[in-house]
Amino acid sequence: MCIGFPGRIISIDQDNFAVIDISGTRREVCLDLVDEPVAVGDYVISHAGYAIHRIDEELAREKLDFLKELLADEIY
Repeated sequence: MCIGFPGRIISIDQDNFAVIDISGTRREVCLDLVDEPVAVGDYVISHAGYAIHRIDEELAREKLDFLKELLADEIY
């Protein structure tokens, strides 16, 4: 199973790479696959080093909260 993580864009460089913040963790992602224009402050879903979809802040926060719940549950 693959999981895409929502992150807020912190910076974008001239080579079409962005630094995103995912709940305090920063990652670099390529913007070549994202489905619409993005800017600093936007939220994107990222997977395997690529931003693949822009989402609104409310949805991003819902998804981050859900992921936190999943990580808090211990599964054996």
